[in-house]
Amino acid sequence: MTEFFSNHEPQVRLAVFAAVLAAMVLWELAAPRRPQALTRWRRWPTNIALSALGTLLVRLVLPVVAAATAVEAERRGFGLFNWAQTPAVVAIAVSMLALDALIYGQHVVFHHVGFLWRLHRVHHADPELDVTTGIRFHPVEILISMGVKIAAVALIGAPVVAVILFEVLLNAAAMFNHSNVRLPVAADRILRRVVVTPDMHRVHHSIHRDEQDMNFGFSLSLWDRLFGTYRAQPRDGHDAMRIGLADFPAPAPAGLGWSLVNPFSGSAGRGEEQRV
Repeated sequence: MTEFFSNHEPQVRLAVFAAVLAAMVLWELAAPRRPQALTRWRRWPTNIALSALGTLLVRLVLPVVAAATAVEAERRGFGLFNWAQTPAVVAIAVSMLALDALIYGQHVVFHHVGFLWRLHRVHHADPELDVTTGIRFHPVEILISMGVKIAAVALIGAPVVAVILFEVLLNAAAMFNHSNVRLPVAADRILRRVVVTPDMHRVHHSIHRDEQDMNFGFSLSLWDRLFGTYRAQPRDGHDAMRIGLADFPAPAPAGLGWSLVNPFSGSAGRGEEQRV
């Protein structure tokens, strides 16, 4: 299995990405959660282009990605699990859990450190929320995130299977929980005990600052509950709540040029002067 994942990582990731994207688009068309004022055709080209540019930047700047780091760590025998010769099942399970906790922590940091927030606010500036918002991140943020994952994989000696599975699941979870889909209330209540649902994550994209700083999880809801950053519902209700950032109203954030330049613009926004 390790050899298969190592040799076919790009194909596996692309296949799952395409399948989840198609499934969520169909679901959004069949059962949308909220009406959207700004059409998909105004927003999707920018969101998809940001993701593609981020992927290209990672390939150009970094000599290896997280999966290749895992292969090299295993070959050279470095990293916690390789040093301890941890059984594969344990190493895979703990690695995936640790990486998910890392992404939660990284997300919190990106909200509270000035320059990192300026990058991350491109994600939050999307005035609507749907499946493509889950891949809308500034290319520099994508590069930093990959660098953090590479360091973590090297440190713990995560198995390559765990790294690829985590990357695939994280990407799928991000598209799912950003999607504009309607879940039955009972199903949402049960699912969010374990995973981040669209209604749970939508709170995080509220225009209100206090709600933006809640529900940081991407995959497991455990971390928000454990660290006190869980909020069940938005104060204005899901139908009436406003999505995006008050400092950057639509339609400007739908533009690719705006999205690429915004972190480096003179406008701070969102009380950045209070950030370190």
